[in-house]
Amino acid sequence: QVRLVESGGGLVQAGGSLRLSCVISGGIFSGRAMGWFRQAPGKEREFVAAMRWGGGSTPYADSVKDRFTISRNNTNTFYLQMNRLKSEDTAVYYCAANQWGSANVPTTVDEYDYWGQGTQVTVSS
Repeated sequence: QVRLVESGGGLVQAGGSLRLSCVISGGIFSGRAMGWFRQAPGKEREFVAAMRWGGGSTPYADSVKDRFTISRNNTNTFYLQMNRLKSEDTAVYYCAANQWGSANVPTTVDEYDYWGQGTQVTVSS
């Protein structure tokens, strides 16, 4: 069974930075996709960034492009580095992984099978 555990959320002033981490247990392989999503109060969960463990393209939502970076280490953790944070980035952030892997990097909620518990990011203006 795949399990994901996020950490790194918190309160930060606008313009500041945070790094979220997501530890995966239960299976890593090159084709597995990992993604970050977020959900603000009253809104649907939305895509932020994604990548395949084995490399390739790294799509980003337009709203975070050039400010956020997704990456991974060599063992079992992937990250979301968030710079120049804005108040509209305030949300619960979730990491996710798909079950079977894919040739392309999925960017929708329905394409992911495993989810973390979420971590709150609050950006004060």
